Amino acid sequence: MPLSIFGFRALWSPWYFLSLLVVVLLYFLITVKWRHKFENSTALTRKQAIFFLSGMILLYILKGSPVDLLGHILFSVHMTQMAFLLLGVAPLLIMGIPNWVWEKLFEVKLINSIFRFFTKPLISLFMFSFLFSAYHYPLILDNVKLNLILHGMFTATIFMSAIFLWWPLVNTVKGQPKVHGLKKIGYVVLSAILITPACTLIIFADVAVYDTYTNGDAWLQAMALCVPPGTLAGLSGLGISGPEMFTSMSSLYDQQLGGILMKVAQEMIYIFVIGKIFFSWANEERNNADEITRQELLKHQELQANS
Repeated sequence: MPLSIFGFRALWSPWYFLSLLVVVLLYFLITVKWRHKFENSTALTRKQAIFFLSGMILLYILKGSPVDLLGHILFSVHMTQMAFLLLGVAPLLIMGIPNWVWEKLFEVKLINSIFRFFTKPLISLFMFSFLFSAYHYPLILDNVKLNLILHGMFTATIFMSAIFLWWPLVNTVKGQPKVHGLKKIGYVVLSAILITPACTLIIFADVAVYDTYTNGDAWLQAMALCVPPGTLAGLSGLGISGPEMFTSMSSLYDQQLGGILMKVAQEMIYIFVIGKIFFSWANEERNNADEITRQELLKHQELQANS
């Protein structure tokens, strides 16, 4: 069956689109038109604007376009959504917001305390890995997808954990937790290792484990997260029994493909990040070679003087 039977609202989420449009408008008002009202503000750079707009466009594609509807029909699409939402949108938004805006936010003591604690490298790594793994535990995912409020809260929580995960890697705000030099590569590698068990269990499971992708009643109830109730009620006479009406792929293969796509997407993003970290480190070492040599000579001279 074609996805068009679910209607325009389910396919394109116009209210969600308008909400993101308002956020983009506020972003440019604050960073451009109203910037002079804020002390120590700096001009918005082209790179920051591109990062932020890229993040918002990707966010709409993932959560507002037909991709979101497909994510409720195919587990493999859901996992692709999660990969790019948590590993793509999160760092783009961090890099797209100017440092002076972050500094204004951190003037609120509660926000500053939360970021300082949850962005400590080990805490951010283990919290993100735990939430990601817990979210994809069948009992939790099935229950979350059956409750609109619970789904929104859990999605927001895991997205914030992704912000905390990326913060030590990409933020340039003075005084905030950071991972430096080649330690960044270790941080990224450890992140990849920590979510591997969850992906592995999904890939190598010999049965389809998610009711909201296999059980017709649970699936229809979960579809209410993105399809207006009136539209679902109108579709009841069409004999729609589950995701199999929209794909020839079995639920088990769809589930296994989802685990593979998540891991592949993660590896591709992380390889790109590691490459960027390595070349940035190499350039920094090359540009500061004379200073590094001078520091090492001073240390050697001090050791000789003390011996």
